[in-house]
Amino acid sequence: MNSQSEESRIIAMLTRKLIPFLALIYVVAYIDRSVVGFAKLHMNAAAGISDAAYGLGAGLFFIGYFLCEVPSNLALERFGARRWFARILFTWGVITMLMALIHNATTFYVLRFLLGAAEAGLYPGILYFLTKWFPMRHRARIIGLLVLAQPIALIITGPIAGWILSTPGLFGLSNWQTLFVISGLPAVLLCIPTLRLIPESPADAKWLAAGDRAWIERELAADQKTFALKSHGNPLAALKDKRVLLLSLLFLPFPLSIYGLSLWLPTIIKQFGVSDVATGWLSAIPYLFAVVGLYLVPRHSDRKGERYWHIVVVSAAAAVTMAASAWVQTPALQFLFICLTAFSIYSIQAVVWALPGQFLTGASAAVGIATINSLANLGGYLGPFGIGVIKDATGSLAAGLYFLAAMLVFAVVMTFVVRAALEPRSAVEAAPRTAT
Repeated sequence: MNSQSEESRIIAMLTRKLIPFLALIYVVAYIDRSVVGFAKLHMNAAAGISDAAYGLGAGLFFIGYFLCEVPSNLALERFGARRWFARILFTWGVITMLMALIHNATTFYVLRFLLGAAEAGLYPGILYFLTKWFPMRHRARIIGLLVLAQPIALIITGPIAGWILSTPGLFGLSNWQTLFVISGLPAVLLCIPTLRLIPESPADAKWLAAGDRAWIERELAADQKTFALKSHGNPLAALKDKRVLLLSLLFLPFPLSIYGLSLWLPTIIKQFGVSDVATGWLSAIPYLFAVVGLYLVPRHSDRKGERYWHIVVVSAAAAVTMAASAWVQTPALQFLFICLTAFSIYSIQAVVWALPGQFLTGASAAVGIATINSLANLGGYLGPFGIGVIKDATGSLAAGLYFLAAMLVFAVVMTFVVRAALEPRSAVEAAPRTAT
């Protein structure tokens, strides 16, 4: 067997064994954090929550996430991915179900904050976990497969949430309360499979032959040499690394735009004058575009061995289509531009997340990835909250969408700044290494 076919076989096996279950966990996580956008259609009136209060509470998820993400990834390094992922699943599943108890703005704020604290570390933990298995040249595509969980979760959430909201509810609960209970239960049920199915590292994977383990170790060691990967003596030193902070600023506009759009998307579609069921089905369509983008863009980036111009072009396209969705008045055109925006803002995340692995490894990677994600995910707070405040002030969502478009222009500018900081260490990117 030649080296190229051996590489293809091993990568295909790793992808098949690891990615579907990790993506399933992330699908459940994304459903639980985003289902509030549908519950809002009935919850706000029942609990007396204003649009600004909803935006604040929706965004508080990311404050809890921000405060607990780095400690969570350090705990993952200490206790292992298998046990730590199971702990995260259980706690966030229980808190999602408890959101059925919301009765005013304060309880909404508290539970959204706790949900973010409980889930903190899952996504950056998975990203760090993948650095122990996949060589650098495959990571944009692999991360793209993982990030597919985001739009898939929202494709699932829309129709199911619309259907649940059209029913009277179960066990004496209202329809929006039933939605929270049903959404949180799968996370709790996934705890046992997580403990059984996730190996800690290639050395613990019984389904890997000795030669396959040796190939993975050899390729990761070659990456460490090629990219001059750095593991700080104290992993927390990654918090002060300028490149980590710059990547946080680069990534910030994407969660800001994604959550700003997704948590208000049911409200935007509802304004088209459709029913709850139709809102659910229509809400799924932009995420079909996101799935296509996540399949095409990261693969193209890996094939070309190029990251920065992909980020620039796709981010600029997202800014234009986001602004166009605010400018046009026809619902069909507005919806089309929202779909095109979803194609861009979801797909480019995987390319951005391929960058930290070019300068960090080991425990420093755990801290660095968690830091980038926690700081950038503050955008998940700013997006929904900013749109809520703007909508209360103007009575329209259009200005809020212009705000998201401006942040995507900021991502274009930051790409050039990050390139200047990383280029000396990533010049080899122009000629991607192949296995020998």
